[in-house]
Amino acid sequence: MFNLDTFKTFSRAVAFGAVAVSAIAFAGTAKAAPVQLFPFFQPLPPITAPQPMQPYQPYQAPTYQTEPSEDQDAVETPARFRRQTVSYATREAPGTIIIDTPNTYLYLVLGNGQAMRYGIGVGRDGFTWSGTQSVTRKAEWPAWTPPPEMIARQPYLPRHMAGGPGNPLGARAMYLGGTIYRIHGTNAPDTIGKRVSSGCIRLTNDDVSDLYSRVNVGTKVIVLPQTERRADLGSATR
Repeated sequence: MFNLDTFKTFSRAVAFGAVAVSAIAFAGTAKAAPVQLFPFFQPLPPITAPQPMQPYQPYQAPTYQTEPSEDQDAVETPARFRRQTVSYATREAPGTIIIDTPNTYLYLVLGNGQAMRYGIGVGRDGFTWSGTQSVTRKAEWPAWTPPPEMIARQPYLPRHMAGGPGNPLGARAMYLGGTIYRIHGTNAPDTIGKRVSSGCIRLTNDDVSDLYSRVNVGTKVIVLPQTERRADLGSATR
């Protein structure tokens, strides 16, 4: 005969067993792969110990390699045209400049029978001149405005060129009287010792800078004629 109380007791036992089995299964699954209830929250990074402070280092600007300049040092100047002190007999006062056109030298009289000698480039055939002038103006990295006479002969020349390494007047210029002639530097140092200009006297940029520092406005300049060719007027003393 069916017993209701026994059936109820049996049903409770079965239900309790099912719940226990489910709980055990759920616990095992949770250990294998924890369920992220809020996946949009990212875990915080691990906290590390603070690093010791580094001593202050002042900012240092980076250095840049400049391109080689078009300087006269790129050309080897013949020994006889290098700047040097020489014995030089003259009655001219110290500080006078003498242009030895035939031998392509410029002498700066020092006194006591000595002079500073520089190698120069002079006027080509038909463009040499002679006489006495004085330095009326000095300029560093001068601009160049070819005179009308030069433009007429060489119409391709620029009408004006700003000063700089590419300018044919070079690093310094000393203007002679009211003439169109100058003592100046050059961006073509290989022309020293040659007759190539339109009458101006050219030195290497290094030499013209040295001469420029030694003379003042008003300096007397004597230009010897091309026909007065002599042997080397100065013998080196050092």
